[in-house]
Parts: sequence; C-alpha cells; structure tokens
Amino acid sequence: MPMVSLIASPARRNLDPALVDSIRNAWGGGAADWLSPDEAAEFPVAEAPGNFWTVWEDLQEMGIDLAMQRNGGPRRMLLADMDSTMIEQECIDELAAEAGVGPRVAEITARAMNGELDFEGALRERVGLLAGLNAGVIAQVLASRITLAPGGRELVATMRAHGSHTALVSGGFTAFTEVIAERLGFDEHRANTLMIENEVLTGAVAEPILGREAKVAALHEITVRLGTVPQEVIAVGDGANDLGMLEIAGAGVALHAKPSVQAQAEIRINHGDLTALLFLQGYTRAEFVT
Repeated sequence: MPMVSLIASPARRNLDPALVDSIRNAWGGGAADWLSPDEAAEFPVAEAPGNFWTVWEDLQEMGIDLAMQRNGGPRRMLLADMDSTMIEQECIDELAAEAGVGPRVAEITARAMNGELDFEGALRERVGLLAGLNAGVIAQVLASRITLAPGGRELVATMRAHGSHTALVSGGFTAFTEVIAERLGFDEHRANTLMIENEVLTGAVAEPILGREAKVAALHEITVRLGTVPQEVIAVGDGANDLGMLEIAGAGVALHAKPSVQAQAEIRINHGDLTALLFLQGYTRAEFVT
C-alpha cells in the first residue's frame, strides 16, 4: 500500500494538521501518523492519486515536501552521495579555489551535475586543472572549507542503531570520503583516487573513474554481500551521476538536487534536511539518535 509523507523544514515546522487532514481526506487515505509535531506526518493510500504532482507543486510554494512510496518502512541500507549531499560543498571546487582556478572548475562542476556534460570527461578536465597543487591543501580544505550537511549525523547514527548498513559512494575523492565517512560514522566508503607524486597533485585521477555506473554497481555489490535487495535500500544524491542508483533503490531521494535530477526523481526533498530520509522510513523524531 503506498505511503504518503509530508515533511516541513526543521527550522520552520509549518506543517498544519488541518492541511494534512485535507489532503488525506481528498485522497481517501488512512489515519495520519505524526512523526514529529508540525514537522512530519504520513498516511497510507489505496492507490496513487492522479493529482499527486499538482499537489506537490502547491506544497512546494508553502515550503513543504510531499513524497509517496509504494512500500514504506525502515530500509536495511543507506547509499549516499557525498558532495552537496552529506557535506555542503563540492570538494573539487574547494580545491580549485585554492589552486586559483575556482570559477572555471565550478562552472564545469555545475554543468556536469546537471547532466549537461559527461561526468568522467568533466572530472578528468577539472582534475587536470589542479596539476601542481600541493597535496597538503587537501587537509587544509577539510579543516577550513568543508561543513557537514544538517541532519547527516542523525541519519547515519539512527539507521546504524536500527541495524542498517551505511555506505558513502562518491564521484569525488577518497582523500575526502575517508575523513567524512569517519566523521559521520559510515560503515564504508568508495570514491576516486587523486594521483599524487612527491606530495603534489599530478592532474590525473586513477582509472576507472567512479561515476554513475560505478554507483549502480556499488549498490548491487553491497546488497549482494549483505544478503538483501535494492528494494531495501534508501539512496540519496543531488547530481546527474546519482540518477542510476536513485532509480534502482527502493527509495531514491533527490535532496536539494539539480533541476534535471529532480525532473527524473520520484522522491524530491527541497525543504527538509537529511533527517527527512528518516521520516520517509517512518521513524519519529523521538527515535532519532543524536
């Protein structure tokens, strides 16, 4: 039975019970379960409503996210992108700023994440512009430029506390994922490797590049290893290279995603933070591990 979720921004908490009841009644839904007062609620429906996306657009103007899943409930695995998802920055853009080529690299990044450029080719081009940068800058960027996205700690800790496996899979670099994975408590991480010689970036990245297909492969490989299936995975990302895993996962969440990604994703979170992924699984705020 499909499950409908309504989620407000944690800062605004403007989810009106009367609004929830109005939508539930219009769609013939079951009793609403409040996961957090004024912030998140869910209710089952017998079938997908025909005007779902019209209502979704109306709620977006109110600062409320609306989602529907064919099968709700807790997932056995979290598969998460890193840049602009679990952290608030694009790591390669921050390195480029240190190398003095920030605007050029940021432009390429934006186009690649929106699906306008081939991801692998765009990554090689951007890394090439970093040639000669001292590798010590990576630690400086991690310390001074990288911030964790709101709700990430709660998301990972809560899912792990309930027995779920958590994997950070990034088109970025292992020099960053190994640190971010440790900070957030992920079980494992995968990413690309920057080539370094004599403590200097060579301008190359190890092949093969981890992009869209590699993220899909990671989903399949890890689920097989865990003895589960993609339906039991909740995946989250914001860029075009995340679309493959979002489409295959039982719950694929486009979080504050690029326009082209939102257009192809069934679950779109634009106002909530990463804790929205817990509400999508039916967890109450009281169950969050902080």
